[in-house]
Amino acid sequence: MSSSYERYKSQRAARDFRREPLPPKKKDNRFFRNLKLFVLITTALFLAGITAFNLYLSSLPPIENLEDFKPNIVTKFYSKDGEVIKTFTAYSYDRVELEDVPEDLKNALIATEDKNFYRHNGYDIMGIVRSSIQNVIARQAVQGASTLTQQLARILFLTNERTLTRKIKEIEVAARIEKTISKDKILEMYLNNVYLGAGSYGVAAASKRYFNKPLSRLSLPESALIAGLPQAPSVYNPFNNKDLAIKRRNQVLKRMLTMKYISKEEYEKAINAPVNLSTLPQIYTTNKAPYFSDYVMKEMQNLGFSETDIIHGGYKVITTLDSKAQETANESILKNMGAWGLTNKSHQAAVFAYSPIDGRIIAYAGGKNYEESQYDRVTQAIRPPGSAFKPIVYAAAMEKGISPNDLVDDSPITIGNWSPHNSNHSYRGKIPVYKALMVSSNVCAARILQEVGIRSVIQLAKVLGLTTPLEYDYTISLGSNGVKLFEFVRAYGAFANGGYVVQPYSIDRIEDSRGRVLYRAGKTKSSHQLSLKTAAEMTAMMKTVILSGTGTAANIGKPAAGKTGTTDEYKDAYFVGYTPDIVMGVWVGDDNNKKINGLYGGTIPARIWKDVMTVATRDYGNHDFDYPVVELNSYSLGFGNAKIIGDDENPSNEGKKITPEGSQSEASAKPDDDKKEQAQSKPANNEGKESPAPSSASSEPAAPVSAPIPPKSTTKSAPIPMAVPESLR
Repeated sequence: MSSSYERYKSQRAARDFRREPLPPKKKDNRFFRNLKLFVLITTALFLAGITAFNLYLSSLPPIENLEDFKPNIVTKFYSKDGEVIKTFTAYSYDRVELEDVPEDLKNALIATEDKNFYRHNGYDIMGIVRSSIQNVIARQAVQGASTLTQQLARILFLTNERTLTRKIKEIEVAARIEKTISKDKILEMYLNNVYLGAGSYGVAAASKRYFNKPLSRLSLPESALIAGLPQAPSVYNPFNNKDLAIKRRNQVLKRMLTMKYISKEEYEKAINAPVNLSTLPQIYTTNKAPYFSDYVMKEMQNLGFSETDIIHGGYKVITTLDSKAQETANESILKNMGAWGLTNKSHQAAVFAYSPIDGRIIAYAGGKNYEESQYDRVTQAIRPPGSAFKPIVYAAAMEKGISPNDLVDDSPITIGNWSPHNSNHSYRGKIPVYKALMVSSNVCAARILQEVGIRSVIQLAKVLGLTTPLEYDYTISLGSNGVKLFEFVRAYGAFANGGYVVQPYSIDRIEDSRGRVLYRAGKTKSSHQLSLKTAAEMTAMMKTVILSGTGTAANIGKPAAGKTGTTDEYKDAYFVGYTPDIVMGVWVGDDNNKKINGLYGGTIPARIWKDVMTVATRDYGNHDFDYPVVELNSYSLGFGNAKIIGDDENPSNEGKKITPEGSQSEASAKPDDDKKEQAQSKPANNEGKESPAPSSASSEPAAPVSAPIPPKSTTKSAPIPMAVPESLR
């Protein structure tokens, strides 16, 4: 009974199951099916492509005579007159056998540049794919994929152009290199030919250049520092930026620790090791204008050239430099500073000259010895210009309508709690504005600033191109705030070029190894910031500085204008001057901001200026400035109804008649500052002693340390007038 019942139940369950409706069939998703098919086909094609490419690379023939290769670096910088001023063929190169290279250096290089060096065939396809994905995600080049063999291929046979074609050629040549020589030989050739900055090719040359020792004596941290240089030699050059070089060195040491080339204890000791660089100077034989060459390198990088591309690209770079003027600048700096006993490393000078017409840089020296210091005092140093800043104050006054023939009171003045004074407290009474600038009177500059307003002077300084901050303070009338020599000389260019500020440049054109012009300089940027009238008046006044004032040591026997500058305690001295064709500035001082007794703008800076400008202007003749005539009046008999600035007895400047003090004519009177500058024009003895402080009176060096900030006016001050329209010139 039970078996029959069980059979009945099973038959009933089967019958009920057949009666239930079947589940609906899933719809066919064509999109995902096609996507999977596309991925499979793409992957298959990619793998097939890699296989085919590998087969092609494996069939390439070896390279003949590869082991006899020597570097052939042909990029050169030329002056405008065709002289080679820097050539990358004049390099430091010492060949070394691989067995003589310390293990730490080899391991550091492999850990940093190519950790799979001994396991690949010269290229790493998957590494290229991986880095490409990372770069696409980051939207910039954050990861490279070149093996040491590829880098060697690029160094020996290729350029650094960033194209797919060059990358394919690089892989192809790398594969052929791998078939030609052993891994150890590849590593040896790389170590001998890679550029490591400071003119050094190969690790042996770099060891001598940076540490003045053979490879065998390199320590672990020194080896790591050199191994970190190939990525960006100038960026990580310890002479240029020691802190950045140490940071890069420690990155290399970290990779060595990760790959177990060094122990934890060795790592900790190495990252805390100091960097003791070589102090031996080298003669300027491979680079006649090293500071300028650095500037050219930066300008090329701004044009899109990489540093490695510049070095290995085989380019002919024609610059704007005048080789004779540059040579004179190098020699004059050393000659004049040596004659005055300024032989310490901290005693420095800088020279910058350019054309105010088209912006061509003529001469450029950022220091007296590039081997001692690569710090560029033309574009990097910020030093107060002293009285050399006064022309900007006077130019603001000219723009406000003050005339060179107006009178200014050269007598003691107190503004708030500030009382500027002339050197030795020597004063002249009422004198013409042009003479106040000629003798560099401090109290007159303060009175003129008070007359035109601080805001007007700061505004003018900014539009003339000074980017360093200027305090809203009366002391700016005496040049108390720092400026960059590059910008300061550029500002003076407006006085020489009818009020136009022109942007200096260093490269005229760039040609490749086949002579094709890759770049040609266009018209330089310029802006009109001063009226022609102001430029003419300032030039007429500053001519007197060279002819009869504080800058007589700069007289080159042709029309020229300029201004001396000396800061408080003789820490900085300037001379900035110009002809119709060239503007040039010279700074002399101490990098440590220490006092140099007897240093004035009218001494060493003026003498260097004269030496260089005599050569730089040799082809321009003696023509004068193409300006309207500006008459500078001689008040030998009386001042008439001249306007008087800062007349305490006549504050409204009504124009009462005043008789000048003394019977000496204005034209024949020798200013005290001129006597002082002439007295100090003799160099010190050659025993390294500093010149004694002057005993005669001077208005130039005295600079106050503080001054009151003037009360803000409740009325809106009128803007300073800028530039006469071209149609009215």
